[in-house]
Amino acid sequence: MMIEVNGAALFYEKSGTGSPIVLLHGNGEDHHIFDELSARLANDFTVYAVDSRNHGQSGKTGDYSYATMAEDIHKFIEVLKLGRVDLLGFSDGAIVSLILAMNHGEAVGAMALLGVNLKPEDFTGDSYRFIEETYEKTKDPLFKLMLEEPHIELDAVRGIDIPVLLIAAENDLYKPETFTRLASALPDATLKIMRGHEHGSYIVGRDLLYPDLIHFFRQARPGRGTKT
Repeated sequence: MMIEVNGAALFYEKSGTGSPIVLLHGNGEDHHIFDELSARLANDFTVYAVDSRNHGQSGKTGDYSYATMAEDIHKFIEVLKLGRVDLLGFSDGAIVSLILAMNHGEAVGAMALLGVNLKPEDFTGDSYRFIEETYEKTKDPLFKLMLEEPHIELDAVRGIDIPVLLIAAENDLYKPETFTRLASALPDATLKIMRGHEHGSYIVGRDLLYPDLIHFFRQARPGRGTKT
């Protein structure tokens, strides 16, 4: 389905029944990275798997900023009258989720942040050089985005007073202290390290996280349905 919000056309797939959860993919991807997981989550949630602007089947614009993408999702929630939603964001989608919770906390019930960073400096040296070299070769604005954004201070997240599940790969693109510092700054966060995994290997095209996610979201919202 398509919806016009915040000056952009967003494509999304809706499935399942229950309270709403919005899934947000990473840089250069689309909602299909969650296909396996969406099928499982649809037993407990109404799943909204969204293509961010300039990704997938959504509209192309000149604005690639995370703040704009976060506002897109806020308007998406408002226009569809979803009320308070849960969020699951991976990589860039996790950045968008974090910004949304910072700016519109009333719209978010709980969120899972997978492979998130707060600043470009959080990349490991090798990861940053790869992105820099790729941008120099391609001039792809999505790579430029990662080199320039986000700029989130730890003090800015201390007011996010909702349950957060923070997940990182053992061999992530980001320095390990990125996750431990964020987990310490968030008032109600749990950190899980995926041993033996890289940035996207535990989530892209996989339902590996389903048991952890369903446990987390049920705990975050008592009374949630318990279908399996």
